[in-house]
Amino acid sequence: MADSSAGGAAGSETGKAPVAQRIDPARDKLSPAQLHFMRQVELSQWQKTLPQRRGRNILTGLSIGALVLAIYGYTFYSVSQERFLDDLDDKAKAARVKAPGTNSP
Repeated sequence: MADSSAGGAAGSETGKAPVAQRIDPARDKLSPAQLHFMRQVELSQWQKTLPQRRGRNILTGLSIGALVLAIYGYTFYSVSQERFLDDLDDKAKAARVKAPGTNSP
């Protein structure tokens, strides 16, 4: 199964495992059985990493949602703090009316 050109015998002497060679299905002529096996391996690798990826996606989504809600809440808080300017304007108008010799409204 593993020949010496793929690092089978030479790789075992150095204590390293043989490494799989990359195959480009578009360039190399592969049989339908080999293509089917490649799809099965890719699918099993994808399914193996799916729970970890799903957990990260959920964490990222919750983080982005929390950030959006924090910005939204801070915006409402800031707008509600701007009411004191209206009170100051009312007090300033009342002071102008009470002050003698002012003609401005």
